[in-house]
Amino acid sequence: MSKEPQSGNAHIERSESPRDSDVAARRKRRARFDPADTTAFTTSATEQRRRLHAIACGFTGDKSGARALLGDASERVRASALAALTRLGAITLDEAQLLLHDPSPLVRRALCELALRLPLVDFASLLEDEDPRVVEACAFCVGELELITAVPVLITVASGHADPLCRESAVAALGVIGDPAATATLIAALDDVATVRRRALIALSNFSGVEVETAMRAHLTDRDWQVRQAAEDLLGISAQERQ
Repeated sequence: MSKEPQSGNAHIERSESPRDSDVAARRKRRARFDPADTTAFTTSATEQRRRLHAIACGFTGDKSGARALLGDASERVRASALAALTRLGAITLDEAQLLLHDPSPLVRRALCELALRLPLVDFASLLEDEDPRVVEACAFCVGELELITAVPVLITVASGHADPLCRESAVAALGVIGDPAATATLIAALDDVATVRRRALIALSNFSGVEVETAMRAHLTDRDWQVRQAAEDLLGISAQERQ
C-alpha cells in the first residue's frame, strides 16, 4: 500500500524554543487565574485601607480609632496611627515608651521625628539603635530637645559612628546643646569628611575660647570651598581679608 505524499502544510516537528516555553508558562498562569479570587491582593489592599483610616483619624478627631491601629501588624499603619495621635495630642507616655521598642525602624524613626510633640521618654536610647536612619533622626531630636543627658552618647556617635550622616547629625546636636564637654569632640570632627567638617564649624560657633577660634581659623584654607566659606562667615572674615 503506497503512502500518501505529504502536503506542503504538513506538521513538521521541531524542538521547543525558550520563547515557546515562556508562552506556555504564561498561558498556564492565565489558566489558573480566577478573577473572583482576590486572595493575592487582600493583604496590600486592606493594609492601605487601614493606613488611610489611621491618617483620617488624625483629621476627624477619632482618638480611639487611631489608638486601635497602634498595634497593627503593618509598620506603615502603626507609623500613621502614631502621627494621627500626635496630631490630636492624645499619645500617652506609656504608648510613646512602648514605641521606643517597636520592631520596625520606620516607627522608631517616626517617633524621633515627632519628639517635640510627644511626652518626654528616653529618646537618647535610640542613639544606639542598629539602624542608622533611626540614629540620625534621634540625634536631631535630642538636639532639638536640648537633652544634656544625651551628650555622652552623642559624643560617641559623633566620633565613631560608621555612617557620616549620623556623625553629622550628632555634631549638630552637640552644637545646639552647647555642653563644654563636647568641645574636644567637635574640634576633632573638623578632620572628618567635608559635610561633617562644615557642621562642626557651625556647632563650634556656639562655643568660645582660644582653642576653638584657632581650630576654626585653620579651616579658612580648607580644601572644600563650602567649609572655607563657613569658616569665613562664622569668623567674620572676608575672602579678601584672608588673602
